[in-house]
Amino acid sequence: MVGAEQRESTRLRHKIEFLLPALLGAGRQLITHPRVAELYPEYLITMHGVVRASVPLMERARERALALGRGDRVAVATAGYLDGHIPEELDHDEWLLEDLQVLGYDRADVLNRVPAPTVAGLVGAQYYWIEHYHPVALLGYIALLEGYPPDPADITALVARTGHHPDAFRTVLAHAELDPGHRDELDELLDTLPLTDAQRTALGLSALHSVRALAEALDEIVARGPVQ
Repeated sequence: MVGAEQRESTRLRHKIEFLLPALLGAGRQLITHPRVAELYPEYLITMHGVVRASVPLMERARERALALGRGDRVAVATAGYLDGHIPEELDHDEWLLEDLQVLGYDRADVLNRVPAPTVAGLVGAQYYWIEHYHPVALLGYIALLEGYPPDPADITALVARTGHHPDAFRTVLAHAELDPGHRDELDELLDTLPLTDAQRTALGLSALHSVRALAEALDEIVARGPVQ
């Protein structure tokens, strides 16, 4: 039996957790900020910029994986995983727009907001690795975004601290419920992949870049403050 320390999922999680304190610290700074009620909509808008790209990213990775053909076992397994996961992620960007509408934001205004370079860099790096290296790299990104779900207790406290209607928190609550299962599904896949050393490196780079960029995006929300 393969020891836990040798599993691909464990290796990847260890890499993520090396930088994870910076991301957790940025999140804590946001949710404990004295003006969190004003910053929370900016958080939702930032996450919408990320989440709206999730399904297109996965669809492109699936196309690239299928194009690599049956001779690439990692590509075949990646495509099979994405076949099942893409439907699970449909319309999550719409959920965020609905939450923002509860807060009085017009969906057209949100869609017309130019995404921050940090968000573009977070997502755009994945397109590069998909197109110019191997679509398996996207799994490092997914491992971060779905591997560390929000704590329901933190969400309950955030509702109280902001004073916002609970309906404005439906998306974060849904991810607190859904992400643990998605994390486990991905870890099971990772542990079956016959990764090369280079592919293992790509997974790690994708995940670590994502940790750093997402932490920076949260820091920017606090530093910038509410956008009028």
